[in-house]
Amino acid sequence: MLDGFLVVDKPPGITSHHVVAILRRTFGQKKIGHTGTLDPFATGVLPVALGEGTKAIPFLDESVKEYRATMRLGISTDTQDLEGEVLQEREWSHVTPAMVDDLLPSFRGEIMQVPPMFSALKRDGVPLYRLARRGETVEREARRVVIHSLSIDRVQLPELTFTVRCSRGTYVRTLAHDLGEALGCGAHLLQLRRTASGSFTLANAFTLEHLAAASPGEIAARHFIPIREALSHLPELELGDRGYARVRNGMAPGEDDLESGVFPPAGQVVLCYRGVIAAVAEVVAPDGRQERHLRICRGFNQVYPLH
Repeated sequence: MLDGFLVVDKPPGITSHHVVAILRRTFGQKKIGHTGTLDPFATGVLPVALGEGTKAIPFLDESVKEYRATMRLGISTDTQDLEGEVLQEREWSHVTPAMVDDLLPSFRGEIMQVPPMFSALKRDGVPLYRLARRGETVEREARRVVIHSLSIDRVQLPELTFTVRCSRGTYVRTLAHDLGEALGCGAHLLQLRRTASGSFTLANAFTLEHLAAASPGEIAARHFIPIREALSHLPELELGDRGYARVRNGMAPGEDDLESGVFPPAGQVVLCYRGVIAAVAEVVAPDGRQERHLRICRGFNQVYPLH
């Protein structure tokens, strides 16, 4: 039984849900889920939580994601990628590499982005992609996203390959579409590869071919990420015996229940006991007073690092 995370290098042509189903069969665990969907045509980093790791998903730091993508100028599709129906074809021969370079600064930093109709966002409880498949289009409010960096890797017109680091919730398909509109010719995405999602990167990922060729134990020994490591961005407090007993009974520990450390001014913390994660808690200061206490956000059943 694994309690933690694995990173799959998802191949094209299958859904993220399909990848999870493969891991459920391979590891014989039902409690498995991915942390962020990749479109079927997309490849790359797909973090998967196993066992108690699924409880840690809300506390992960996946606020910055990185992608390498290739877009094709001159053709717009209804899905904004190669899997959609062609909506319009326009001349692209006026576009030059200099025009692309001049355009990039306006797409860096905070920008407004209208989510695509082919997305999992819901309207009155119905995913937009279902409405889109019925030929319906509804108004979508533009959302603020952050493009931390955007650079062109290769220009082979009418194709452009770029790398983008962006905030969670950014649609790279829409970024390609909007770049094409700004260039006056339209565009759609040909390839999309996620190279990082927070601390999860391709460096610790394995392919499904690797999974088929190795035993589950070998995969776990090489690629398993414990919950504590996945939550290493949060401050860590060590509980004493009494503090751990309180957490196990669903009660928040006090500052005198700690073996080491003091409550930080605010924010979430990881509570550990003898090297084992016990809970994620939040430091609370009622009514702005200096007196602080912990509120348990999520407790974990006893889990151990992989040896």
